[in-house]
Amino acid sequence: MRAVIQRVSRASVSVDGSVVGQIGTGFVVLLGVAEEDDQQDVIQLATRVAGLRVFEDDEGRMNLALSDVGGGVLVVSQFTLMGDCRKGRRPSFVAAADPEKANALYESFVAELKGRGIAVETGKFRAHMEVELVNDGPVTLLLDSNRLF
Repeated sequence: MRAVIQRVSRASVSVDGSVVGQIGTGFVVLLGVAEEDDQQDVIQLATRVAGLRVFEDDEGRMNLALSDVGGGVLVVSQFTLMGDCRKGRRPSFVAAADPEKANALYESFVAELKGRGIAVETGKFRAHMEVELVNDGPVTLLLDSNRLF
């Protein structure tokens, strides 16, 4: 699994002009699922996202996690994170999981975060979405479950 995590002061996702998810302070997580991913990847990535200490404390240091600031997470599925651009001019998506598997692991990731007491909003799987956000910092991180441990 790959995740692009952006620390935000606010964010929303819309489908067909209607907002389907929105948060204030927290993370936007763009999530891509690979064919070889499984529940262990979900748990590892959710653990890492929930524990990231990238919010500023009283001294201005990145020292606080989502739970410390009462932050939420907006999770948006994004299979294009699995795109391979090493050859040619058009990405190859052969590494991306099929939609059924990807949706199951996406939903499991959301459930793992919620199970940790985090407020989670989502986009709509396989829909054309418009994501609006205010990146706070900016702080943007890339996590890959194959490189976490």
